Amino acid sequence: MDHKHDPEKWEPVFGEDHAQMLARRLLSGMMNYSDTSIVASTSTPFLSLENVRKTYPGVVALDGFSMEVRPGEVIGLVGENGAGKSTLMKILGGVTTPDSGTITVDGTAHKGLTVEGSLGSGIAFVHQELNLFDNLDVAANIFFGREPLRAGPFKLVDRAKLRTMVAPLLKRVGANFSADTQVATLSLAQQQMVEIAKALSIEARLVILDEPTSSLPLAETDKLLDVIKALKADGISVIFISHRLHEVERVADRVVVLRDGMLAGTLGKHDIGHDQMVKLMIGRMLKEREKASEAARAPGATALSAKAIRTPAYPGRPVDLDVRRGEILGLAGLVGSGRTELARVFFGIDSSLGGGLELDGKPLVLGSAADAVAHGIFLVPEDRKLTGILLDLSIAQNISLPNLPAHAKRSLVSASAETATAEKQKKALGIKAPSVQTRTGTLSGGNQQKVVLGKWLAMNPKVMILDEPTRGIDIGAKAEIYGLMRALADAGVAVLMISSDMEEVIGVSDRIAVMHEGQISGILDKDRFSQENVLLLAVGKQPK
Repeated sequence: MDHKHDPEKWEPVFGEDHAQMLARRLLSGMMNYSDTSIVASTSTPFLSLENVRKTYPGVVALDGFSMEVRPGEVIGLVGENGAGKSTLMKILGGVTTPDSGTITVDGTAHKGLTVEGSLGSGIAFVHQELNLFDNLDVAANIFFGREPLRAGPFKLVDRAKLRTMVAPLLKRVGANFSADTQVATLSLAQQQMVEIAKALSIEARLVILDEPTSSLPLAETDKLLDVIKALKADGISVIFISHRLHEVERVADRVVVLRDGMLAGTLGKHDIGHDQMVKLMIGRMLKEREKASEAARAPGATALSAKAIRTPAYPGRPVDLDVRRGEILGLAGLVGSGRTELARVFFGIDSSLGGGLELDGKPLVLGSAADAVAHGIFLVPEDRKLTGILLDLSIAQNISLPNLPAHAKRSLVSASAETATAEKQKKALGIKAPSVQTRTGTLSGGNQQKVVLGKWLAMNPKVMILDEPTRGIDIGAKAEIYGLMRALADAGVAVLMISSDMEEVIGVSDRIAVMHEGQISGILDKDRFSQENVLLLAVGKQPK
């Protein structure tokens, strides 16, 4: 390579300082990811918030919050549910106007932004709930409402030009699909790439990613984190909001922590760590995540046993699995491995196509979920909002719903009996709400999950199945859920926990069963727990 084109040998030209040299190297495209972190630390902020305050009736959502965003930096934004993250995002998106404070963009101060002003400033969002049209292709989604039109009276969409415009955007996000691909055929990670490409199509300078990995398995999470690095390398700033703190550690140049609407602190690149983030988020250090005792726990008797069960998803792949009393059995595996399908058979939603179940050593025949509930087998589903709770009902109504006869007098449901049961569960589980008559849809994700648990705990479970129990839940609520699971196991309940979070599976389980293409590929005892062993089993290989 010629000396003048070798970035490793470049020196500042006459009159050029170090920051200018780095900017020249960035613009030339001859720069690696580590270089861009230097640019982020030395460049001038293009966006800043100063003393921003926003209140709602009875709630201070943001209180004197300040933050700066520099070109090409990845900011991890963390905080418990209710800390003010959503309000901050609404302010940056122009949806909400702050009560006081200033937002400065490119040196111009504003009392607040409009939606048009936010887009015009290059601020783009990729929300946790993706906003794509499944019945349209990728190109139509990216430029929806902004399609190039052909000349002539009919103003038809110029498909050829549209594909030409979309191709470089897909290349920038590392997409392995074309502009003509139907969105309905894409995985969640690929759909998020489409959302990011949409953000880039408006010439975004700042992309805000809200819990982008909450529904992704490990392999697709890695792809998305690589996309974030690529955005950074292109000089695009990223605000990465996540409850998965180990991912924040991997990609963030700086971490901004919100607590009770205020800036709790900022961590520089070399200060970012799990414990440091947790301490700022909740104001104290959490006890080390409760794990099974290092001394071997005496295994309890088998509660639920699957004998050559064949699920509708994998009829040719029989499953044998025992869940024992007093243990948390983690069930790991890649998306599509058959974990949720197995849980549906255990809970009576789907019928087994072969084999059989035993409960406490006796044959168990389930014709419906009601049969499972009658035998003390309960399921906390993966999507709590869709199948776990009724958002428009109160906490009390949700908790009593599976067991209405126990709350009825002369065939009429007693409101006082419902309230008494709900109050007991609210206190036992630490559900944060003004009262048990509060509408469940207004609660945070962690408190909604506690309501799902509360309705089953009120019925004395024998087997508790939890499918992705902490998805979208903040670190403080996670610790509480883990504590509740451990308390259940200690009380003799058999707990089966399905999770895509590797840290969670390893940190909480007493044993780990791993599924691959519909079958149990292996079971790990505690002395063999490692990410490598779990991943090897997940892809159908045996640990070394």
